[in-house]
Amino acid sequence: MIRAFHRLALPALLLLLAACGGIGERRVVQSELPPMGEFRLGYNIVVAKNAQKVPISREVTTEQLETALRDAVQERFGSYEGRKLYHIAINVDAYALGPPGVPVVASPKSVLVISANVWDDIRRKKINTEPRQLTIWENLTGATFVGSGLTQDAESQLRNLARNAAKEVQDWMLEHPEWFELTPEDEVAMEEARAAAAAEARQTGGNARPAALPNP
Repeated sequence: MIRAFHRLALPALLLLLAACGGIGERRVVQSELPPMGEFRLGYNIVVAKNAQKVPISREVTTEQLETALRDAVQERFGSYEGRKLYHIAINVDAYALGPPGVPVVASPKSVLVISANVWDDIRRKKINTEPRQLTIWENLTGATFVGSGLTQDAESQLRNLARNAAKEVQDWMLEHPEWFELTPEDEVAMEEARAAAAAEARQTGGNARPAALPNP
């Protein structure tokens, strides 16, 4: 009887989580973006030709990786109208899109490893001395709790990772307000936005970070 209950309960659980899939779709709300001083997006460059795929990952093409990240960068940075152009260049080092597995026990999480650089158009030089490598995990939501491979297709997994990656890049850039000539008022607004984002992350579970990192 217990086994029969499990056979009935598991499909119902997966159906419920699949129905909640939209929770993982965190679109950018333009009015909630932090100030970035004189920043205006110039070139939006993504290179994924040397990306390493973790063996257990679903397969995506180089074009899919590059398009997803370019779209996410444009979505997050494209509305800024500062007076100076800055170019964002991202290299995809490694990725893993969790495939379907045994719920809870063996459903791998999705992860993306990137290296980012920012270029000042006027000075025609890279601002950061070394590429900033970032490891991006999928958000822990109702749709990903048992592994996003069970509730999302590869395109959705990649789109959500790309949006998280664009936000992580922005957070890193804003650790250096001097790059973008932020005013004191901008910096106060930026800290308020960070505090609000941190509070939201605590409420929603933030990013699920498995102990084992992929080998980029």
